[in-house]
Amino acid sequence: METTEGPVGTSMPPSPSPPTGGKATLVTVDIVVLVIYFVLVLAVGFWSMLRTKRSTVDGYFLAGKNMTWWPVGASLFASNIGSGHFIGMAGSGAAAGIGAIAYEWNGMLMVLLLGWVFLPIYISSGVTTMPEYLRRRFGGRRTQLFLAVLYLFIYIFTKISVDMYAGAMFIQLALQWNIYLAVVLLLSITALYTVTGGLAAVIYTDAAQTAIMLAGSLILMGFSFAEVGGWNALMEGYPNAIPSVRMPNSTCGIPRDDAFHIFRDPVNSDLPWPGTIIGMSIPSMWYWCSDQVIVQRSLSAKTLSHAKGGSLLAAYLKIVPFFAIMLPGMISRILYTDDVACADPELCKQICGNPVGCSDTAYARLVMELLPAGLRGLMMAVMIAALMSSLTSIFNSSSTIFTMDLWKSFRSRASEWELMLVGRVFVLVLVVVSVLWIPIVQASQGGQLFIYIQSISTYLQPPVSIVFLMGCFWKRTNEKGAFWGLTLGLLVGCIRMLLDFIYPAPLCYEVDDRPGVLKYVHYLYFSVLLSFITLVVVVVVSLATEEPKPEQVSRLTWFTRFDPVEPKEQVPPVEQSTRTLEEITIQTNETDAKGRELEDSNGKACHHRKDSSASLSSVRSRSRLISALYWLCGMERRKEGDNDPVTPPAPDQPTCSLEEKPRLRTIVNVNLIICLSVTAFIIGYWA
Repeated sequence: METTEGPVGTSMPPSPSPPTGGKATLVTVDIVVLVIYFVLVLAVGFWSMLRTKRSTVDGYFLAGKNMTWWPVGASLFASNIGSGHFIGMAGSGAAAGIGAIAYEWNGMLMVLLLGWVFLPIYISSGVTTMPEYLRRRFGGRRTQLFLAVLYLFIYIFTKISVDMYAGAMFIQLALQWNIYLAVVLLLSITALYTVTGGLAAVIYTDAAQTAIMLAGSLILMGFSFAEVGGWNALMEGYPNAIPSVRMPNSTCGIPRDDAFHIFRDPVNSDLPWPGTIIGMSIPSMWYWCSDQVIVQRSLSAKTLSHAKGGSLLAAYLKIVPFFAIMLPGMISRILYTDDVACADPELCKQICGNPVGCSDTAYARLVMELLPAGLRGLMMAVMIAALMSSLTSIFNSSSTIFTMDLWKSFRSRASEWELMLVGRVFVLVLVVVSVLWIPIVQASQGGQLFIYIQSISTYLQPPVSIVFLMGCFWKRTNEKGAFWGLTLGLLVGCIRMLLDFIYPAPLCYEVDDRPGVLKYVHYLYFSVLLSFITLVVVVVVSLATEEPKPEQVSRLTWFTRFDPVEPKEQVPPVEQSTRTLEEITIQTNETDAKGRELEDSNGKACHHRKDSSASLSSVRSRSRLISALYWLCGMERRKEGDNDPVTPPAPDQPTCSLEEKPRLRTIVNVNLIICLSVTAFIIGYWA
């Protein structure tokens, strides 16, 4: 991206050099607000670091499974609403109206589906990661490894690089910095934040950042409506927001007639209504019900009722983006039509450096033009909060998958120390790979960042959704059916995705000469087709091969989630006391090895909370500097003599109970009915 041509802009074609105006830069009071924001976040992060033992797998990756409903719900919302949402959703509103908000309202239903349907299965199975669930459900490791690699692939292409690009573009417009310099600075803070804090720090700071995002975005919404003249002015002004410079004899720059409708023409629209109902729901089910980033937050809840409460809070908060992000994006088109809705490629390149369109600058333009000093700094904090909350969540979940599903598969005897170190180093690897993908994101989907995210999702996520759906609700599904359904479904999806990159959608003044599968099959319809293909393969192959073993079904499906937990075998105390220290040590090592093999094939194993730091190797005393560094990274080790194998370990505490207190269960169920009613009303009103 040519950052020297990225001014905030005026209605006339700008000169190649960026303008310097009072509203285009941050002043001292804005910088002070930003500093206060960072101090607040660091304080919350430091406080949360003191509350959790980060030197254990359970403490670092699942926050000790001790979170209450409000930080879980806030973290679900903050992890979902990244800077890509602020930039991309406002850009989609400016370009094509409210259609894309259907993704958010669909998400309201799916996050409730997670809390009431999928999460009880995951809790009863006692898993840490989603690929681990498939390993226990189907047996073997190939499906687990395949899915782990796919998840990391999806995170890089549709999450990390998009959020980095969106946040950096906002900073570029505000400070006139080079976009890659902005990316490096943002990632330096975010990577440090994730590596040292673990999931507990991520969740608690997400809660603080949610409050900041809501406050800032609602303030900007108020300024936007005041500037445009109210609701009626928005409804009347948007259809007339046509740029003065357009390509002759084309539809370039003309607002859609159905801009204020969610359900649109099934053949000729950008978001056909059958695809919105079915094709949109299947990838959304993957994101909200089987994506590691989302499920990991719910698994950190102390009880199932608290996890359900977190889903409810997230669902209620999902109403806000329509009013606080999408409608201001549409207002931005009315106020700055020639810039935000530019329709001439050369002019767009001068305005924002992107010849395919500048609609993604809509939100940043409002911030820099409408807000007074101080509030601009607050909105910069909001954008950075959105970026950091989503990236820290993705980084933590990605390192969880890589460490627990990939690294541990090849190094089954890896120590706790090694797993903690690998998880932290992998974050840095993700950062480098994601930066390299930014130029592709920048040029995709006509400048509509949000639509880019969703179109890629429909090519990769439906096969995974079907495999999880069948695994959770059809006991006859076996490993061969799941693997080949996933493989063939993803092969078909990747072919479509590659065709999309080879034959990009034509601009409004160009002839559409793409292959028929791209020209006539909308990506939401393709999502339905892909799901059907995967479903057929899973069913046919499963029926043609052997049935799953009982241990691959018990406590791993909806119908078997209440099966009794088989207790682990323990050595009798009398026998234990008659053996030598050497024999006990040898037997312990053999038991650990067998236990790992048994856990791989036994779906009845319940996840236990344990003080995993007992496996850390003993070391001699270090300097205070080294000790402080270890503490900062949560890499604490026990002193010599703490790991006495003669002392019998304390009994494990099971954490896979589905029990709920009757009063709490009643409260969350009543709120479920209320939330579903609200969702049905707003979708019906704007349909």
